[in-house]
Amino acid sequence: MGVLIDASVLIGWERAGVELDARVRGREEDALFLSVITVSELLHGVHRAADRSRRARRSAFVEGVLDAFPLLPIDVPTARLHAELWAELVSTGEMIGAHDLWLAAAAVAHDLSLATLNEREFGLVPGLEVEDWS
Repeated sequence: MGVLIDASVLIGWERAGVELDARVRGREEDALFLSVITVSELLHGVHRAADRSRRARRSAFVEGVLDAFPLLPIDVPTARLHAELWAELVSTGEMIGAHDLWLAAAAVAHDLSLATLNEREFGLVPGLEVEDWS
């Protein structure tokens, strides 16, 4: 099974030294992906940087990440599943963040597990296999 990597893992790697390299090396037979949603979240962090130096470091980090992983687009099967999961979570009163719901839908729609540091929230999504990469 392939793995969709959540922004929390990448941000944790950048900020606190999460050992992403070790996780990636151990998964060589599996495909590793990023969502375009994750790309937007990472680029948002670049634009919010407090000064030029930090912006440049973040930008270089994001560009390196983009070069390292293939991107998973949002397609119609993902949108259909997103709508279904959204309705189901709303009906149970256990909603998750809007971006996280798109990531969860993409992972389930493409039969991927989701690597995250936010296992608690993603654990609410039915049918989603969550990997805690903390």
